[in-house]
Amino acid sequence: MTANLPTVGKDHLVEDDRNVSMSNLVARAAHGLNLAEKRLVALGLVQFDSAVPGRRADFRPNSGWQMRVRAAEYAEAFGVDPTTAYEQLRVAAEVLFDRHVRYLVPGKRGDIEKKYRWVSSCHYAPGEGYVELNFSPEIVPHLANLSDQLTTYKFRHAAGFDSVYAWRLFDYLKSFEKDGGVTVDIERFWFVMEPPMSCRKDFKVLRVRVIEPSVAAIRAKAGMLVDWEPVRSGGRRVTGLTFRFASNPDGPVAIDTVQPGLTMSASQ
Repeated sequence: MTANLPTVGKDHLVEDDRNVSMSNLVARAAHGLNLAEKRLVALGLVQFDSAVPGRRADFRPNSGWQMRVRAAEYAEAFGVDPTTAYEQLRVAAEVLFDRHVRYLVPGKRGDIEKKYRWVSSCHYAPGEGYVELNFSPEIVPHLANLSDQLTTYKFRHAAGFDSVYAWRLFDYLKSFEKDGGVTVDIERFWFVMEPPMSCRKDFKVLRVRVIEPSVAAIRAKAGMLVDWEPVRSGGRRVTGLTFRFASNPDGPVAIDTVQPGLTMSASQ
């Protein structure tokens, strides 16, 4: 059974305060998405805004959920030209069907990796300029009927990201928002961020290509103060990362004013 809801409305993408919401488990999972695919999925997630009465309660464990995103809506939401939007949607529709959410659960002999598809169907209508997706029955419970194990943020806070690493780190940090910080071992960080092997072999490459640009983007575009430091064990080997974060009362900072190594005060 598939639950059908209205398509994303052009006038409700950036201007309103609807949320992107998902379970903490999904926020801390490996998403397997590039930036265009992440954007497309996010446009679906905003339709689960908790401000819409009863919407989440309509979904059952065996239900999928159908959504439609038009190229014009995508272009407006993410500030790209219509030609780019058409092409990004076309490519995203071709590959999204094969993308998986991968997450780890404790087992008797270490973590067990599980995975499920984001969508159970996906197609692009070139003559009409839209993508139609059906979120899989396995993932819908992580978007609907959510309890307090919820990661949620304003769509407008993430729409400006031009890097999938920044968005993935933002998802991950927001899932620990109640704690104000998190320490993650380096292998789990690799799992969540899915960097190339060059970043896993050399921490400096990871820092320069993934961590520092992502932290700067979150500070500048998402209205969040973020500080981080490596955790070292046995000499200089990095075994984990500690992140501390809080909402910035002054909102996003202009990108050219963000300074490397910006830290939060002790009260934060």
